Amino acid sequence: MPKSLPQLKIVNRLHILRAERRITQEQLAKEIGVTRATIVAIEGSNYNPSLELTFRIARYFQVNINVIFSIEEETNEEA
Repeated sequence: MPKSLPQLKIVNRLHILRAERRITQEQLAKEIGVTRATIVAIEGSNYNPSLELTFRIARYFQVNINVIFSIEEETNEEA
């Protein structure tokens, strides 16, 4: 039986970066050209942004993408 691949989960630090810079979700949304709902969804891990949007966010904060987004493996252990 082939070994199943682990599930990958994208996690982010967007809310932390916003807090450090004291900007609201609405302010960030306007700066990068999306709606506040998009920022809410990204921060809540309910939406994975496109590669283009990921770069826009990183450029706005002037950091590498890996500072904001990272990947965690979720293992599905079978009994």
